[in-house]
Amino acid sequence: MSGPPADGGTAASLPTVSVVIPVRDDAERLRTCLAALTRQSVAPLEVVVVDNASSDDSAAVAREFGARVVHEDRVGIPSAAATGYDAARGAVIARCDADSVPPRRWVERIARTLADPELDAVTGTGWFHDVPPVLRWLVEAAYLGSYYVLGHLALGHRPLWGSSMALRRSSWLAVRDDVHRDADVHDDMDLAFVLGPTAQIRFDPWLRVGVSARSVRGASQLRRRMGRAVVTLRLNWAVRPPWQRWQHRLRRSARSTATRGSRSR
Repeated sequence: MSGPPADGGTAASLPTVSVVIPVRDDAERLRTCLAALTRQSVAPLEVVVVDNASSDDSAAVAREFGARVVHEDRVGIPSAAATGYDAARGAVIARCDADSVPPRRWVERIARTLADPELDAVTGTGWFHDVPPVLRWLVEAAYLGSYYVLGHLALGHRPLWGSSMALRRSSWLAVRDDVHRDADVHDDMDLAFVLGPTAQIRFDPWLRVGVSARSVRGASQLRRRMGRAVVTLRLNWAVRPPWQRWQHRLRRSARSTATRGSRSR
């Protein structure tokens, strides 16, 4: 599902998009993801696959589809994703996972959204393609709904969701030294934290990708995700606690409201 058209100009006037995909031992899902990226209505400038010390043929699959492969031997999504962002050449850096299946207009929608120079990032949502339809909406609401609500409360602004998101390359360069590359954090949430409450992040409900439900299956996965959440909050709240983040956000909103009011007079 692509949704209604996003605002923007012609394809030639859109910012260039690099798609970054961290991968570790996930060759077959990566193949499906890369095949979907070859069918985009607006082709990305490049696809950067970060081989995170894979023991399978993930890197060979990436090269088969014409992706640029970079290697990151420090095992972990935070270091792999950051290495991919560093390597990206496009004006916009899109991010998905190896098990993401982007619809045909995914890259186009990202490019049209971030053609707005006021925005730093855009984040989307998804559906679980390997969950029975009768349960799919329940799982999506429980997982993604709670992620966005609780993430917003923790951050003081919208979080990012790594399976379907993008940010301006200039925004990444401004914070690349602040992300926690070597900690066991949720890298998308960590990036949202370091972008800070001054960042303009748009949530686009039509920026949807298919994803595997493997990340929400089983007690071990739940423990792993909860442990990463605790580390992510502890590291970032030590820099700026949530009440300061919300205070900054509310003051900024009040200033914006006052500015709009004065312009309308």
